[in-house]
Amino acid sequence: MIEISPMPAPSSYEVRLSGRIREDDYEDVLIPALDRAIEEHEHIRVLVILADDAEFSVGAMLDDAEFGLRHWRGFDRAAVVGRNGWMMRLVRGFAPLMPCPVQTFGPDQADEARRWLGQSLGTIHQTDLGGGVLHVQLRGKLDPARMEEEERDLDAFIRRNDRFRLLLDLREFDGWQGLAAIGQHLRMVRAHYDRLDRAAIVGDAGWQRMGQRLLDTFSAAETRYFEADRFDAAKSWIAA
Repeated sequence: MIEISPMPAPSSYEVRLSGRIREDDYEDVLIPALDRAIEEHEHIRVLVILADDAEFSVGAMLDDAEFGLRHWRGFDRAAVVGRNGWMMRLVRGFAPLMPCPVQTFGPDQADEARRWLGQSLGTIHQTDLGGGVLHVQLRGKLDPARMEEEERDLDAFIRRNDRFRLLLDLREFDGWQGLAAIGQHLRMVRAHYDRLDRAAIVGDAGWQRMGQRLLDTFSAAETRYFEADRFDAAKSWIAA
């Protein structure tokens, strides 16, 4: 059986699965309800609660996969609550490949899952330092919704400055939540790198240094990497 109900938070839904889950349950209950939700909100957050007796037929699993592919960008975040069986292991295994953040929780952690669905996973702070210099600070793990919001602010800054310099602060950045966030970040870079004159990247991890090397390879801008304790030096260099 599948039960779906709206949660107090906007565009968030709770899905409870129990007993034998058949193809008809997906086609008659879950898929129509989520189709309507995505049509109304464009992006939704979902809390899935798997009862101890939940079992899935092959047809139901195929419907699940087909629906996920059809609405690849329709999910903003998903939390799955259940015991550590094969289904939970499958969810954890595919989570890094999903377009949105996906997190699993134990059967007694439903409230924690609800809080996770509503909280901000990461933040981006953009500060116009004047003279065509933009300071961008990334914190935590970024999800697609946050990237989309900040892209509009970046576009506005670019419209005010034909050429610009970028001070990118990664000292508190933990990465991206889901493939969609990575893809959106890359699109942002690709859309504006040809207007970039100079970029200073400040971080404390090897993969962050690799970002500077990639930018140096694909952009005509002058780029430099600074260790975390040399932020002031990076700020002086970018403004020089």
